[in-house]
Amino acid sequence: MSKHLNTPLAEPTTSAEMEPPFRFALQRVRDVRAHDEDRAKEQFAASLSQRVRGEAMLRAVEERLRDARRQSALAQPAVRLTGSQLVAEQAWVERLERKRRDAVANLERCEAELRKRREALTEASRRREALDQLAARQRDQHRREWARREGAELDEMALRAYARGRAA
Repeated sequence: MSKHLNTPLAEPTTSAEMEPPFRFALQRVRDVRAHDEDRAKEQFAASLSQRVRGEAMLRAVEERLRDARRQSALAQPAVRLTGSQLVAEQAWVERLERKRRDAVANLERCEAELRKRREALTEASRRREALDQLAARQRDQHRREWARREGAELDEMALRAYARGRAA
């Protein structure tokens, strides 16, 4: 039996052959920022839903107001109404106009909230993406470093093999 085959290696071959897993030092911070981004997405979706409901409410009020104006005695000259009926009809139209103004104001509030949530989502995404880019750069650096080490080990092994061949 050869003397070289029985000698123990300084370290197991598996540890020298396998690249250790990449560990991003700021992973917890990245996870928190991803969570913040998810929360911002949920809040944006809720604001978007609120705006859609506000638009639907405005459309409904405007439709009721159009119907009220179309059915108004003033729009139909052949219909005769008493003074109290005209006053009641006018009060109804004014109430619908107030509801329309309220719906427009509500929609404007929803739009402002939606803009605010969109900005918060953009900022949260930007902050998370910055850490993702840093992690990608560090992961690439980690791979390059281990490729360099592996190349150096292979070169060393080749030199040893060459030296053994020359010694024989």
